[in-house]
Amino acid sequence: MSPTDEVQVDVEGRSLKISNLAKVLYPRTGTTKGEVLNYYAQVSPVLLPHLEDRAVTRIRWPHGVEGSSFFEKNIPPGTPSWVRTAEVSTTGSRSGKGDGTIRFPICDDLATLTWLANLAALELHVHQWTVDGDGVPRNPNRLVIDLDPGEPAGLHECARVALMVRDALAARDLTCSPVTSGSKGLHLYAPLPDTGRKSLDSDGTTALAKEVAEELQTEHGDLVTATMTKAKRPGKVFLDWSQNSGSKTTVSPYSLRGRERPTAATPLTWDEVEEGAEDELALEQFSMEQVLERVAELGDVFDA
Repeated sequence: MSPTDEVQVDVEGRSLKISNLAKVLYPRTGTTKGEVLNYYAQVSPVLLPHLEDRAVTRIRWPHGVEGSSFFEKNIPPGTPSWVRTAEVSTTGSRSGKGDGTIRFPICDDLATLTWLANLAALELHVHQWTVDGDGVPRNPNRLVIDLDPGEPAGLHECARVALMVRDALAARDLTCSPVTSGSKGLHLYAPLPDTGRKSLDSDGTTALAKEVAEELQTEHGDLVTATMTKAKRPGKVFLDWSQNSGSKTTVSPYSLRGRERPTAATPLTWDEVEEGAEDELALEQFSMEQVLERVAELGDVFDA
């Protein structure tokens, strides 16, 4: 098969064309588009529940990760009619073009996931809010804290801080699940219960996350910072509370990353985080092959 050949495929009753299967998207490892499509197909049973009812912002690398990339929020021309979408009112901070609307895709089935992967949308980013059946955004149903290490800090330091965040959230009657970012750090997701805090809007969850971050900065200033200024991050873990803004997204669990190697955001157990807090070499960012092995052995450990 030549790199430009197209193949007509049927995915759960949806017909679509996939192309350039032999195209190398990760030159360092020789990983092809066909292998990326295979990864997303195999991981879909655990990935799709994390995308359900969430507007998807994509980062696309049409010429591979050593080429240029671009963010895409609106659905592109040629989007199949069967792709579920949501028109979301937006401010300039979300669209980059002033107030208006964005027509996001909602990726809730394998056919849509395959279509996105065929567009070299390696990274799938979602908001902390979901949309209802009419595509209208609800209040966020989870809080996220992004642990971003400043060199020379790394995953070991993130694991230590993650345990602190877990305790701080527990003091507020919230549990959380750890996920490697697939890049440098960790993400912690705290589901909001059916009553009380679930009524928080994005400003409310942002304020809550900032409260936790500033509390830990005060208590552990040698290791934690809640300040966005990069000059104050070296050797510390930045607790990025701003990811809860209604206009911001985080990479979905199990999404690939557009890094040198095909790593993926990977849910962890708290036992693994505790081990990583003790041993500098215990944690790593997992490759897509490792993720599939973990899923085959453990299933989805998110929220386990």
